[in-house]
Order: sequence, then C-alpha cells, then structure tokens
Amino acid sequence: MALRTLKDLDVRGKRVLVRADFNVPLEKSRISDDSRITATLPTIKYLMEQNATIILMSHLGRPKGVEDKSRLKPVATHLSKLLGKRVQYKPTDGPASSESKALVEAAKPGSIILLENTRFDSGEEKNDEKLAKALASMADVYVNDAFGAAHRAHASTEGVAHFLPGAAGLLLEREINVLSQLLEKPKKPFKVILGGAKVSDKIGVIENLLKRANEILIGGAMAYTFIKAQGGSVGKSLVENDKLELALDILAKAKKAKVKIHLPKDSRCATEIKEGVKSKVFPSNKIPDDYMGLDAGPEAIKFYQEKLSSAKTVLWNGPLGVFEVAPFDKGTRAIAKTVAKSKGFTVVGGGDSVAAINAVGVAKKIDHISTGGGASLELLEGITLPGVVILSK
Repeated sequence: MALRTLKDLDVRGKRVLVRADFNVPLEKSRISDDSRITATLPTIKYLMEQNATIILMSHLGRPKGVEDKSRLKPVATHLSKLLGKRVQYKPTDGPASSESKALVEAAKPGSIILLENTRFDSGEEKNDEKLAKALASMADVYVNDAFGAAHRAHASTEGVAHFLPGAAGLLLEREINVLSQLLEKPKKPFKVILGGAKVSDKIGVIENLLKRANEILIGGAMAYTFIKAQGGSVGKSLVENDKLELALDILAKAKKAKVKIHLPKDSRCATEIKEGVKSKVFPSNKIPDDYMGLDAGPEAIKFYQEKLSSAKTVLWNGPLGVFEVAPFDKGTRAIAKTVAKSKGFTVVGGGDSVAAINAVGVAKKIDHISTGGGASLELLEGITLPGVVILSK
C-alpha cells in the first residue's frame, strides 16, 4: 500500500489541519513523559518552514464529555516551549466549537493553534460526519501524524480525510515503513520478544509473526498460560484459564512452522505484589501454590540475552515482569540493555517496553521506538488501520 505523504502535499502558506497524538501522561497538570509530543515535532517544524498555518488537534485521556482535567492547556504550554513559538489555545467545549472556529479564523498566516480535546465532542468516537465536516472546514489540507490513534476510525483520524486532501505526517510515514518492513522483509535471524499480561492481547501478532520470525521469546504473565497449558505448576501466577487450548494450538503451529517459541525457564516469585517484598526464584513450571511468577528469573534472563545476541532484527513489545514494582523490574531492564546493545535493527513498542528503554537511558540506541501501542499491534497482526487506509494513493 502506497501512502500519500507530507511531501506529496502543497502546504506552502496553507491552513493545515494536523491530527497529532498528544495523549500524554499528566501528574498534577504537568506532563511526565513528552515523547509523543517530541515525536511529531519534525512534522510541525516542516510545516513551519513552509509558512503554513498549523491547526493541531488531539485527544487526551478518556473524558466523558467536557472535563477540566482533560483539557489540552498543558500540551499547548509545553509545545510552545519546545518550538520557541506561541501555540495559541483556548479552553472550549470541543474542537469544532464556535470559539475554536473564531480562534482559527482570526489566526495570522504562520500561526500555530491547538484545538480542544477531540473527545469532548461525542461525535469524535462515532466518526460523526457533521463533526468531520466542521473540522475540515477550518483548513485547506489534512495531515495525520497520530500513529497511536490510526487504528481507530474516528472523526479526527478517518472521517475528516473524506473532505480534505490528506497525507501522512513524517512520524506516521516512518511508523508504517518500519513496521511494514518487519512483516515484508526483515533481516534474518529475526527474533521477537513478547511480554505483557495476556495471551489474548498478542494472539494475532504471534500467529502473524510465525510466518516471519525465527524465534519468539515469551515473557510476562502471558508465559504462565503457556506453561500451565503444558502441565506446569504456576501457583497463583496470572493465567488465562480459558486460553489454555489456544496456547497449545499456538505451540503446535510454531512447531509446524519451525519457529522456536521460548518460555522462561525460571521465575522470580513472591506471595504478593509489593515494593521490596521478599522474592524467591523457582523453575517456571514448579512454582509453589502460594507464590506467583512476577518476573523472569536469572537463568531465563541469561538465556534470552544469549538468544538475542545473534539477531539481525529484534522486535520487542511488552515487559517481562511487573516492571513498575522492584525487584520485579530486573528482567525488563536487562532486556532493555540487551536490545540497546544489539547490532541488528531494533524496534521497541508498547508503553511499558518504551518506559523501560527510557528508564535505563538507552532510547537513543534503539533504531525505532513506536509511539502506538494498539496501532502497532494491529499492524503487526496484519490488520489494516482506518487512519492509514484513507491516506493510501
């Protein structure tokens, strides 16, 4: 699928409606992680060079109607500092309110405006045509740079593209190119690390990657569903009991495809999830009844590190343990460092994996850090993304 990209649009001196992903974490109205904002700066700066009037829009959180805590003022303030230029913003009842339209109409050429939270309008998630038309009426062209929301057919991500010439921003273009490369022609050996809580969240990705990867390393709570399915004792570990047959089916498909699926040989366990709790290491298939597996054990970490050392392509999505609670962050941190040292092409996606990369301070050593959790998983699963399809040539 060929994308229409930013360079395909004539944006010089025009009003450009940009869908960005500014859904950032806030702590007392302060942005605690601005990586999603900085990721779209290349697109904004390119438009600034073209003397375009930039009209930015994004969602933030999951508000039920208009909520002060979900207003985009912190984003406007932070973005102004990053750009060294004022980003105009006005708190309104929605992105297409009369006040928002007035702000855009009064803007001088070259201005930057940030509209209010798109989800304040109930028509956003319904992909309401009336809202899409109202948003489109503010601009001459449309650019989608919100990969993190591209899997949703919302008014601001898909609907508006029916009423304006549209293209992918620089971030969205890179995300699609990199992730498509993993599916189409990855350099071998291609090794995948998948973590997280549920097999059900990653089933489609695993099945799609069985056709492409050489080895898949499983971590996190999802590993215990596979281990229990094979008859292992996993104590109080988190297990999807209704997915045991599915786990066995995946293992059988992997064997048929000659793709090795590795499960952690040992686990760091405890009786409860609590900061500084006493932990013990047990074989992953022999965890006592009153313990739960909360991280990869030392043997598993070493084995996974050895497996990754020979990879020419590495994809990592999902933590190996309860990363946010010490001492169950050791496996995830170790893998973060290992992926960073890899001589192969490295791609990291998923909130916790990206958080680990940032916490360890190795983000600059990763070839591509994906900004979209759900979107990247759906793309890797082989699902077409509504916000991307609408921009195809």
